[in-house]
Amino acid sequence: MKVLVVFALAVAYASGSALRAPYEVNVEPELRNVYVPAVEGLDGRITNGRDASPDQFPYQAGLSLRIGNSAAWCGGSVIGHEWILTAAHCTDGVDSIDVHLGSVIRSSPKVKHSVSRDRIIIHEGWNPKTLLNDISLIRIPYTEFSDAIRAVDLPRRESHYSTYVNDEAVASGWGRTSDSSNAVASRLQYADMRIISNDACRKTYPLNVRASNICVSTPAAVSTCNGDSGGPLVLKHNKEQVGLTSFGSSAGCEKELPAAFTRVTSYLDWIKDKTGISR
Repeated sequence: MKVLVVFALAVAYASGSALRAPYEVNVEPELRNVYVPAVEGLDGRITNGRDASPDQFPYQAGLSLRIGNSAAWCGGSVIGHEWILTAAHCTDGVDSIDVHLGSVIRSSPKVKHSVSRDRIIIHEGWNPKTLLNDISLIRIPYTEFSDAIRAVDLPRRESHYSTYVNDEAVASGWGRTSDSSNAVASRLQYADMRIISNDACRKTYPLNVRASNICVSTPAAVSTCNGDSGGPLVLKHNKEQVGLTSFGSSAGCEKELPAAFTRVTSYLDWIKDKTGISR
């Protein structure tokens, strides 16, 4: 689990047997061609991340995306009995999605739903060139909750103006565990992260970080990566989902550059309008 910027760029990171359209955005010129030695992770997992235990993240969803004859992988979160929250760049242009729920083993979900493209709601303002409004919803058949499958809490409306700077959060997903890996992980991974200010994040992504984004630092190369897109960023102290994985540095997931997420508090009204879910 780590993040995607090319010399001049940042990339949204969905990945599987094929990458989901690598969107590129400008970064500061002085960051071009900078070499930062990769830091080896424990046991080769999300660098310095850990294996998730069964039922540790019951809100985690895995998304197997079908696009013509190709396939890709993204993450998502359960926000209701019939709703999955994920990134727009994951669902844009897909033909169908297999939604995996209830297991830390990617290939062995306790519940699996296959949905067609007409069950996908992409934000009306989604812009694949700038990554603005990188958020979407998937409607699945009604799913009973259990210890293994349960909705994550969305932030309360009064949290709309919270920046969360310096708050600790946890990101989870089956994304690549190193820059050298060519496939997503078989077991769910998670990493503890610290939220940074958008001003600090804009130093790396000056054209793409907006008020509707939230960023984390990635010291010791702890970061999200290809295949983690759409997955949740959840506050450790109150278990509310404040972000969903959007983009990072195409220089590599182990380059210690910030990782950017879609800020959930910016879309609470949109989520309520489409799903009826709110706090």
